[in-house]
Amino acid sequence: MTPNIKNLFKLKSLPVIAPEEPEVPEEKQEQDAESAEESRKRTYHEAGYRDSARTFGNHSTLSICLDAVYSKFQNEEKEMEEKQGKLKESYINEQKNRETEIKALNVSQDTKEEQLRKKEDEIKEVQKTIETLNEEIIDLPRNPEKYNVKATRGASAKFWIGLILLIPITLYLFTFYISTSYSAFFRDFDPNTTIIQNVLDARALSKAWNDGLLEGAFVTLIPFVFLGLGFLIHMFGENKNRTNYIKLGLLFVVTFVFDVILAYEIESKLYDLNKTFQTPPFDLKIAFTKNQFWGIIFAGFIVYIIWGLVFDFVMKEHRERDKIRNEVEIRKKNIVFLTEKISILRKELEEITAAISNVKELVIKTKGRVEELQNIIDGVIIPTKDYKLYASEYVQGWITYIGEKIAVSKTEKQSLIESCIETYNTNLDLVGANEKSQNSVYISAL
Repeated sequence: MTPNIKNLFKLKSLPVIAPEEPEVPEEKQEQDAESAEESRKRTYHEAGYRDSARTFGNHSTLSICLDAVYSKFQNEEKEMEEKQGKLKESYINEQKNRETEIKALNVSQDTKEEQLRKKEDEIKEVQKTIETLNEEIIDLPRNPEKYNVKATRGASAKFWIGLILLIPITLYLFTFYISTSYSAFFRDFDPNTTIIQNVLDARALSKAWNDGLLEGAFVTLIPFVFLGLGFLIHMFGENKNRTNYIKLGLLFVVTFVFDVILAYEIESKLYDLNKTFQTPPFDLKIAFTKNQFWGIIFAGFIVYIIWGLVFDFVMKEHRERDKIRNEVEIRKKNIVFLTEKISILRKELEEITAAISNVKELVIKTKGRVEELQNIIDGVIIPTKDYKLYASEYVQGWITYIGEKIAVSKTEKQSLIESCIETYNTNLDLVGANEKSQNSVYISAL
């Protein structure tokens, strides 16, 4: 009775309530495997001996027989499901790892595509902000209150108009005070000239420098005193309080007194031109009755007040204009910053796009490997090392017959054996079982 039949018999005789299969010892399993392998080797050896006997050891026929041996080995391997399972186990595990890798790559791709969308949306938002800032830069001077800028609309135009008016008024004050101060303090009046020519001298500045350094410096610098007083009027007017109002009043008084002194000195010289023995001495009472006296005062003092008011207006409009300009500059700087940010975002966008492309390529490559592994799993794995082992047994059987049974000379027999070995090596090369790839496998999908 064979072992299998005995086992079946034992199974049938066991109680139904606890069916158990007898465990075969590992040593027994190894012995069975070794005996099966030895039996298989012997079968191939005997087949080689038998086929050689039929063909008288012909090496050309050996090539055809080896093709048949490979086909037989292939079919045998195909039928060994357990062995195929073990051979395919590494490929199955790799396939599972590759599939897991594909899932991870898909998640990574989805994440990067989401990042890509966010970067694109962020760029659009920044571009929209830049467009809004450009619109504000254009509209801000016209409607500052719309952007919570406390500045007067049209301040720039008012500033330039005030500045244009201020320049000729300043030149007038320079001309007036240079001429009147020279006439009042240094000039000798000529009775043969008109009053206007005595008061206003076109060459007052050059004459003063010709008279001396002190006279020239005094006449040249005195207009700056009045301009400085006008600037102080503006400064004190910045902070409206009682002290500043008192200071402003004092400044106006000082300026008026100085203009009175100039007018008095000039009028005194004019009065002396027509003086006789009966003419009373010149004093303020007489000066107040003279039109020229008041004309000189108002030609200087009133224009000086006008200059101060225009200067104050220009400075205020400049301040308003600066508010708008500052807001415009802030927006321009923001535009520069946002433009740089867009450049950075676009660079990041390119990096993410390149990363997505790389992930896609890797997914395609990995899927290709999964399909390749599936073809391996679906096919039959031929262990070339095993085939070489059994093919060598077959050829040994073939050569054994040649050595034992074929009656030819030793030289002819040796030549025939070498031809058979060469045919054997050629066959190994054809099926991929050469020495260089002994540990590789040959895959054939049947």
